[in-house]
Amino acid sequence: MSQNSNSNINILVVDDDREIAQAIEIYLRNEGYNVFKAYDGLEAVNIASKEDLHLIIMDIMMPKLDGMQATMRIREEKNIPIIMLSAKSEDYDKITGLNVGADDYITKPFNPLELIARVKSQIRRYTNLGSLAGTEAKNVFKTGGLVIDDSTKQVTVDGEEVQLTPTEYGILKFLTENAGRVFSIEQIYEKVWDEPAYNPENTVAVHIRRIREKIEIDPKNPRYLKVVWGVGYKVEKH
Repeated sequence: MSQNSNSNINILVVDDDREIAQAIEIYLRNEGYNVFKAYDGLEAVNIASKEDLHLIIMDIMMPKLDGMQATMRIREEKNIPIIMLSAKSEDYDKITGLNVGADDYITKPFNPLELIARVKSQIRRYTNLGSLAGTEAKNVFKTGGLVIDDSTKQVTVDGEEVQLTPTEYGILKFLTENAGRVFSIEQIYEKVWDEPAYNPENTVAVHIRRIREKIEIDPKNPRYLKVVWGVGYKVEKH
């Protein structure tokens, strides 16, 4: 994606540390992105409700409304990608962030090149998923009552539409179009995130659990998205 085409991309940076927010803004503007800034979670929710955003970079520890709460509020209305930022590196915060709806997670201090790579990966997946993408060939993947229409990016289960984030959609589409085949966590991560897998277990497992909660009648006894112990995951072929 060229810098010129990036001028159509709006990114919201949310961090109560104004120096960090400004630094991230500089990195993003150097890539040609449009940048909005917010300094607390409440301001972030308000901007997200008014602006046509394509990505949010969200700090966790903030006044008024923390990043977790803000993410949950935004997820009630929108499925845009959210990358969480935190000074903490514990798995607990990472898993909690993913559980409330974040797509990715970066620990401070971060390498600017890594941040930009994560941003590009999320935006590439999001723009391929929706309104910014060109017309795509109509592809429909089915197994039992699970139907994925890749031309409209619509997922239905027994006729009921299911709302997935871009990351969740990418995982489910990949496994459904290869229904019956088992893929390791590393294979799923590298295919969907489009980058080498580095300790991807928690990230993939949390997304799988969220998908199950949305598509399965009984997530603990799934009909579609199944684990093959010691190997990986698959979507059952019906």
